[in-house]
Amino acid sequence: MVPNNRYATIKKTKKIILAVVLIFVALIQVFPLVWLFSYSIKTSGDVFGPDLLSFPKDPQWHNYVRAFIDGKVALYLSNTLKVVIPSVFLSITIPFCMAYACTRMEWKMKGLVWSIIIIGLTIPIHTTLLPNFIWFNKLHLIDTHLGLIIAYTAFAVSFNAIIFSGLLKSIPKSMEESAFLDGAGYHIVLAQIIAPMSVTGFATCGIQTFLNHWNEFIMANTYLSTGDKRTLPFSIILFTGQYASDYAVQFACMVLIALPPLILYFVFNKWILAGIGAGAVKG
Repeated sequence: MVPNNRYATIKKTKKIILAVVLIFVALIQVFPLVWLFSYSIKTSGDVFGPDLLSFPKDPQWHNYVRAFIDGKVALYLSNTLKVVIPSVFLSITIPFCMAYACTRMEWKMKGLVWSIIIIGLTIPIHTTLLPNFIWFNKLHLIDTHLGLIIAYTAFAVSFNAIIFSGLLKSIPKSMEESAFLDGAGYHIVLAQIIAPMSVTGFATCGIQTFLNHWNEFIMANTYLSTGDKRTLPFSIILFTGQYASDYAVQFACMVLIALPPLILYFVFNKWILAGIGAGAVKG
């Protein structure tokens, strides 16, 4: 048997090693954000300096003013919210109903439908750009926010349905069976019983979907052509010229775009981890 003092030493050593590793990983994650901020308050000439990370003696705070005004952040932010808010709502409502139907209800072809939902995870975005563009063009959805909302929702359904499925499997069926015996319909059961008990799933899927749609560029660049309809990632492109680019203002623009999702993630971090953990264990 290992002596108690030796066992305590080994346990303490493992904790120290774990702490060092976690601190190292945290620094790796935080470094790009600090680096981005340091470059956003420099001049474009200082960006190409020899130092990997340094803060200027004379911070160029006006880079943020230029990024906000010349980058049309207010306009693109409005367009982004017009797309993200409806797409997030649809991306959590539809998968929730689909997961309930495939997890809690018995009906023919349920296995086939769930298999199709799972297959949706394996489809890359790039393979759908051209087919979707053709269909959207026929339906007059090109250069509209509605077309982008449909595309965003379609790609979020599979992942969110799996998260909801894992959470729903952990809810006892007796909760809804007693409601059905009292004469409640599916709409009442879903809205008043199942949905409140799946709040971690709504938070997880909602925040993850928001982050993905907020930063998305490929589909927005494919389906939107009018400048006044474009979303926030296009703000960065406005400072890119044919022969030269204003890199410092571009970095400032990146900081402005990254702030809202960062704040949202830090505020709801516990909800995200709880929802993903429950979905992974029960799914």
